[in-house]
Amino acid sequence: MNVAVQFQTHTANDASTFAEDASADNAASPWTAWVYRCAMSLLTHPADDAVSEMLAHLGETSQADRSWLIEYRPDMLRFRNTHEWCRGQTQPFVAELQDVPTTLIAWLHRYLVKGHAVAIHDVHDLPRSARIIQAEFVRQGNKSVLSVPVFHDGKLCGIIGFDTTVKHRRWSAAEVHALHQCANLIGQAKYSNRLARTRGALHDSALSVVYLNMRGVVRGVPPESIVGVRSAGNYSEIWLEDGSMVLDSRALGMWSTLLPEKIFFRVHRTAIANALHVMDVDRRSVDRWQIRMRSLEHLWPVSRAYRKPLRERMGI
Repeated sequence: MNVAVQFQTHTANDASTFAEDASADNAASPWTAWVYRCAMSLLTHPADDAVSEMLAHLGETSQADRSWLIEYRPDMLRFRNTHEWCRGQTQPFVAELQDVPTTLIAWLHRYLVKGHAVAIHDVHDLPRSARIIQAEFVRQGNKSVLSVPVFHDGKLCGIIGFDTTVKHRRWSAAEVHALHQCANLIGQAKYSNRLARTRGALHDSALSVVYLNMRGVVRGVPPESIVGVRSAGNYSEIWLEDGSMVLDSRALGMWSTLLPEKIFFRVHRTAIANALHVMDVDRRSVDRWQIRMRSLEHLWPVSRAYRKPLRERMGI
């Protein structure tokens, strides 16, 4: 793992994760009061007003140059920057980062959905697999970036974080721990209205598009039109409902976090299938299960480890 990037996992019920590292931090440090201030702000102000107030406070006390909140659409295929605070001459990007495909941050997204905070100390030292988001960080003038996931009911709803544009920054374990707790409070305050979220999901579903990144061409397609995805080394074969195949420049691991879990599931360590396009399940051979996909000529193998999810999805 590149030493310029750290991944840290923390949940609402895991208060001791960073205890050893945090003990080295000064107990009087500003971030020790973040959680209390965040809770009081959310209790006394509308959620959006409280978030704006907190971003300004967090940014100032953490010596960040930009602090922000990003929210995913319910289908998680797009996101938008909803709140942002900037210091001094640092340029805001909130107006530009609206309805952006999640594929732009695919490298980061795959860690966030697992509950990891991602601390990037030097954006220029990111691995090759992160080159797309690296280009975006450079465009924004970032030197260091901290991203912490915002969850509600076990679902990733957003990201809260810091950028530095003047000099590189390393965030302490205590700061990351405190920001995780603030993220938990914000997630509860902003996303507890399930009815509103359901209505938003119905409104957005007709506009859902996932972008395929081919050589020199970016193509947007509805996720329902993707029959399945197969690994091709560092690339992925994207099979579409018209029978065509697109070679995408991202590995299968990226696609496993980008495609909606509601309809996509693993059938093999090298393949993801769309349940809406599975036509037949061939179980005649005990040792070799296969599925027939709509519009595809060849059968896809199902490994033993993924038979149970297949049976649950197909009701067999």
